[in-house]
Amino acid sequence: MRPNSRSTHTEDEDDSLPERPSKSQRKRDSHALQDIGEQLVALSAEQLKRIDIPENLRIAIAETQRTRSHEGKRRQMQYVGKVMRSVDTAPLTEALDAIRGVSARAVAREHLLERMRERLLENELALGDIAAQWPGADLTQLRTLRRNTLREREQNKPPRAFREIFRVLRQLDRQTGEDAAVDDELPDEE
Repeated sequence: MRPNSRSTHTEDEDDSLPERPSKSQRKRDSHALQDIGEQLVALSAEQLKRIDIPENLRIAIAETQRTRSHEGKRRQMQYVGKVMRSVDTAPLTEALDAIRGVSARAVAREHLLERMRERLLENELALGDIAAQWPGADLTQLRTLRRNTLREREQNKPPRAFREIFRVLRQLDRQTGEDAAVDDELPDEE
């Protein structure tokens, strides 16, 4: 031990240095990005088309989906995580939540469509509202499905046409991509 050893490092200098995240925190962040990447890789091609993803990430995801070996897939997932470090993940998690149906906006949209279906079943005049909201709607098909739903209810049959009305309304809603319908409906629910 040296008796005259002096440190050139002082307490005041510690305060001026920016605090870096710990290695553990960086690993947690990296694993979180890989988890989001795994969710993206698990999506179908149709679902991926609906998400705005940078091209390099889209290519990495497609390559991961094509990879069959376990080790190759693991390495490719690490690469997806690396590519995701340069991408803003907030829109991706929002899109994943919407696809899984856990976002408040997606749930509100589903409820709106369910209410629209119930109004249609109660009164055929609701077709006018549907035509106003979605000008490309096939009103003849919806009228037929309404009639079939009412007949199914009378005969205690499974609700096939009832579900089909919802599918048609959801398809119309997706085609137009109108968020205004949900926004107009939300204040009335309070």
